[in-house]
Amino acid sequence: MARALRMLRGSLGRVGGAAPGALLRRYRAHHRTPTVSLVSPPHPYARALGMAVVTLLGAWLGLLIVGSVHKPVGPVDTTMTLRPSVYGGTKINVPPLGALELESHHAPLRLDVDVSALDPERAGYLVNHPERITGLQQTVARDVESGTRDLALRSCIAVVVGATALGLAVYRRPRRALTAGALALALLVSSGATAYATWNEKAILEPKFSGLLAGAQSLVGDARNIVTEFNVYQQELARLVTNVTKLYDAASTLPTYQPDPNTTRVLHVSDIHLNPAAWSIIKSLVEQYEIDLIIDAGDTMDHGTSAENPFLDPVEDLGAPFVWVRGNHDSQTTQEYLGEKANVHVLDDGKPVEVAGLRIAGMGDPQFTPDRSVVAAGDPAEAAAGRKLARTLRAQKARGKPVDIAVAHNPVLAEQTDGEVPLALTGHTHNRKQRTLDKGTLLMIEGSTGGGGLRAVEGKVPENVSASVLYFSQDTGQLQAWDEITLGGLGMTTAEVSRHLPPGAAEPPGPAEPTESPEPTESPESPAAPGSPGERESPAARE
Repeated sequence: MARALRMLRGSLGRVGGAAPGALLRRYRAHHRTPTVSLVSPPHPYARALGMAVVTLLGAWLGLLIVGSVHKPVGPVDTTMTLRPSVYGGTKINVPPLGALELESHHAPLRLDVDVSALDPERAGYLVNHPERITGLQQTVARDVESGTRDLALRSCIAVVVGATALGLAVYRRPRRALTAGALALALLVSSGATAYATWNEKAILEPKFSGLLAGAQSLVGDARNIVTEFNVYQQELARLVTNVTKLYDAASTLPTYQPDPNTTRVLHVSDIHLNPAAWSIIKSLVEQYEIDLIIDAGDTMDHGTSAENPFLDPVEDLGAPFVWVRGNHDSQTTQEYLGEKANVHVLDDGKPVEVAGLRIAGMGDPQFTPDRSVVAAGDPAEAAAGRKLARTLRAQKARGKPVDIAVAHNPVLAEQTDGEVPLALTGHTHNRKQRTLDKGTLLMIEGSTGGGGLRAVEGKVPENVSASVLYFSQDTGQLQAWDEITLGGLGMTTAEVSRHLPPGAAEPPGPAEPTESPEPTESPESPAAPGSPGERESPAARE
């Protein structure tokens, strides 16, 4: 009986020749309950974006934490660092005096050089052995080259380690972490290649100063020295490195500015708009830069009423001839009042004047905006006045007396003089800008020297105070270079000076060995000019 029961259970357990466990698995496979995933897999674009963010953030953290090198450059100790940047370039910080910015390259990396300390032993050695200054330029060049190599290697390690570490912390997968590190290294290498491809060796000729350094024009040198006497500029640069001790004492201990008797300096201002502080600024710039001529592109007033006329009285005491053209906020009353002032030249109807050896012609603005009884004619009126000015310029050229500078308030008016004059000066827009017109005339639009006038207090952020110093050859009347001066608006205390060369300016000659080693505390003399050092050619000598 027992045997029969065991045989029955065995036959029932092997239905279809399958074991009970196999039957159970088949049943579950055919009757599995469907499940729904509540988390969808990430989109490929989202994964790529996340990887990019991790790579960039990790690389930036790596550069921030360990991506700098400490390197002696001549007698000073510096810290060199690469920083992410939209525009690139090089920034040299000299605390507490300010900073020097150079547009040396265009890449998403900026080179920061911080002058951290002066080594008294190395500086004293140079002071006690002036003959060593001759080779200082080569020493500084070698130090900078060595520091750049060390910085490149350290930066590569920093971005790889930073991106890999952050990738490992975020993804917790070694493969993805290594991918982030590799991408960071590729990004740094490509940025370095871009910087190398866009490297501008002439960037040192167009520096931008900020802080107390903005008042040290002698650091840049005279326009003529920079353009035509590059060896003197190199000596100045070497002497600057050796005189860091004096540089730290006070800005007043910097070498005095050496004027070139063959350079005419013109101060370009515009849109004062009744700001009394502008006269003090202009007078200070006239003294500091030894200005020969002031050109005001108009809108000196705000409403052009006779009650405002006394505001113009300081023009007689600015220390240089004052050339003025009427703006759309200046009335005929304003023009007549200025015309009676001593040392003032009013431009209108294209009639040229000759001041400081330069022939200048201009046209007053045809529109007077504050006069609400007349509907403004807009740009067509400006263009018509500009064509009239262009005709007078052509007539002057036909008589063998070409005009050097055309002045108008509105850029639309000045644009009509394209091809008739090498340089046109304007204002009106409160936005400093330069551009070369189709026929070769350089159009320079000045910002507001009055910081937008007294109305500037109405806005949350005051306008900057803008002026420019233009350097002209006294022999040819051609523009050599210009300095853009920018001061913080009302309530601000910032200052910035940047040098620019005109388009197509001749490249300065290569380095030349100095014939003498300049003393550390003396400024190398400017090249000898014809005549006595302070003598300048008379206007008639250039005709």
